Amino acid sequence: MNILGLSAYYHDSAACLVQDGVILAAAQQERFSRIKHDHRFPYDSIDYCLKHAKIEIKDVDYVVFYDKPFIKFERLLETYLAFAPRGWASFLMAMPLWLKQKLHLPSLIKKSLGYEGTLLFPEHHESHAASAFFPSPYNRAAFLTMDGVGEWTTTSFGVGVGNKLTIDYELKFPHSLGLLYSAFTYFTGFKVNSGEYKVMGLAPYGEPKYVDLILKELIDIKEDGSFKLNMDYFTYPYGLTMTGSAFERLFGGPARTPESKLTQREMDIAKSVQVVTEEVMLRTASHIHKITGEKYLCMAGGVALNCVGNGRILRESPFEDIWIQPASGDAGGALGAALFVWYNLLGAERKTDNAHDAQYGSYLGPEFPDEDVKRFLDDRGYPYQFMGNGSSPDRVADLIAEGKVIGWFNGRMEFGPRALGARSIIGDPRNPKMQSQMNLKIKYRESFRPFAPSVLMEKVQDFFDLDRPSPYMLLVADVNKKIRRHMTDQQEKLWGIDKLNVSRSDIPAVTHVDYSARIQTVHQETNPDYHKMISKFFEKTGCPVIVNTSFNVRGEPIVMSPEHAYLCFMRTEMDYLVLGSYLLDKKAQPPLKDDTNWRTQYELD
Repeated sequence: MNILGLSAYYHDSAACLVQDGVILAAAQQERFSRIKHDHRFPYDSIDYCLKHAKIEIKDVDYVVFYDKPFIKFERLLETYLAFAPRGWASFLMAMPLWLKQKLHLPSLIKKSLGYEGTLLFPEHHESHAASAFFPSPYNRAAFLTMDGVGEWTTTSFGVGVGNKLTIDYELKFPHSLGLLYSAFTYFTGFKVNSGEYKVMGLAPYGEPKYVDLILKELIDIKEDGSFKLNMDYFTYPYGLTMTGSAFERLFGGPARTPESKLTQREMDIAKSVQVVTEEVMLRTASHIHKITGEKYLCMAGGVALNCVGNGRILRESPFEDIWIQPASGDAGGALGAALFVWYNLLGAERKTDNAHDAQYGSYLGPEFPDEDVKRFLDDRGYPYQFMGNGSSPDRVADLIAEGKVIGWFNGRMEFGPRALGARSIIGDPRNPKMQSQMNLKIKYRESFRPFAPSVLMEKVQDFFDLDRPSPYMLLVADVNKKIRRHMTDQQEKLWGIDKLNVSRSDIPAVTHVDYSARIQTVHQETNPDYHKMISKFFEKTGCPVIVNTSFNVRGEPIVMSPEHAYLCFMRTEMDYLVLGSYLLDKKAQPPLKDDTNWRTQYELD
């Protein structure tokens, strides 16, 4: 049986094909269209999924959209009426897309796909819950979904057992932890639904000076984690911005202008909202454990990408372990919608072992075998070296140890926002200059942003305070004290961005200013080539860790094809590019022609 899950028309549209319960393929539309967070109908993603499965649309038994558009429309109308006439401008902007497309989704989907079969529409948080529980390793577990908003729901939890899940509790719009975080994302000058992870990365540079103010004026948190927002300070239900003049008065000035200099105020605000967010997440998780008594917790929704909060739930909540959907945002709703139908509606048998998940490392996207790569390189006349007889890990490990920065393109593309060693830029974490070099000369992004480590699963405890897998880079833990470096009194007194230039451990390029790291454990069974290459680096250097950042520049979706990878490689100061078994040296490549304005192609996030 073939089930095609879809998400679209908000942000991060995607498609996922589940065949007889197996997640066969999944991809976001942005990777094909090259428009970050592309919200349009995911034609290319669908085409990829069907071709990968070697089927046509007539072979699909169910097409499942990840939420109920009519209920969402009801929420919009009721909200606009409640705040009228203040939301008139926003109403006028939203309605054309609703009237032309969203209200006609059933006929639009059928017409777009030429599909005559059954269409289904689970609720938004049912899709998130299904994406959290059904691919998890657990036969039974509690689940928690938190995001901006679906139809009406912003937070939900319940229990999954076998092939069924039931939502037992819901928190409704406008009270939303995701939208609270997005309001601060907007106020600190970053793009909403895109820059939230920058706020999280900025937080360690600040002090929690505004926590008391936020708790007094903006949010009333109950002991069970439920909360109410003071809507006098927020404009997102009806406005074109997230916050207004009342919010500005509360924080002593206007929102930061995007791309202007970051000040200590933004750092302190980021720290403060992060502290409040973690408090809500922790209280909610503890309450869920108290009333369900389950050992395990599964999570999804945009808030579940807050890996600092996830790390605290793992360490401080009563749950024995947690599992987080790697595509926790709306893209993952496509996957969850398909699994919801397979298990919850059709009642298919589900097998688990409490150890291995069914996400396959989240390597669910397109791949390009060596013959395709060779044809691409030969057709374009790009010089390359073939790393035959399995010599690739050894050669690449040598280059990393020499301090080179490498574009690593190998195997199936990741599904979800994180690069996990299939479309990654990699380097040596021991090099204290690697972070600034990669941020400013290769990624062209803000200097404060940390990089993540990829570490061999077998060695994770030697370098980090983590005793279990983190294959999806969704847990933050501290760097092990054994490899930390002592700070001088002068260094301890540094503030803000000045902290950035101090080497804090034996792997400074992946150690944040608070000694934390966003960890990806690398596993032989899900990414053997990446594991083998890092193992070679370990043999040569004694370090089982490398720097891993997504293969893109700021504002650009992660590369999907060899052509995307080559362009990104040539437009930046990467030294080498690995395309499967082929190695390209930047010095040997011909210069790109007529490519001077490429940065205007990508909207900064």
